[in-house]
Amino acid sequence: MGQQPHALVVPFPAQGHVIPLLKLSYCLVDHEFNITFVNTEINHALIALALPEGQSMMDPMVRLVSFDEGLAPGEDRRDVLKLRHCLMKTLPMCLEELILKSHEPGEDKITCMVVDGMAPWVLEVAREKGLRSAAFWPMAAAVAATIMKIPKLIED
Repeated sequence: MGQQPHALVVPFPAQGHVIPLLKLSYCLVDHEFNITFVNTEINHALIALALPEGQSMMDPMVRLVSFDEGLAPGEDRRDVLKLRHCLMKTLPMCLEELILKSHEPGEDKITCMVVDGMAPWVLEVAREKGLRSAAFWPMAAAVAATIMKIPKLIED
């Protein structure tokens, strides 16, 4: 039998994105996936604070890892454009490092990626590393349809 699949799951670090991808991760665990869930240091800490007393973030099937998104202390993390700009610089390197580390002896090799639809540039990392990937849109379908029609609205 082959290796158990190991998904690198990458949410966009904004309200309404992290929890849906975390829930999807646990659905994948139900189908025998191992998960590495990548989050910003700030969101990682918030998830830890939100856990019920006595519950640990240590789950053998869902490994939570954090990275510094590149914003200076005190900068507004709700400024989505600034956050996106910083993520485009820092996140690909972080993901490449995680993927390379997963190939070391004794490590659980990452076999695929699930990426938030708000971070499409991350799919390029998957392509470069030869990983299968999928984009996940955590928002309502109406939002996706509206965004896709914006160029047409501007044109008209």
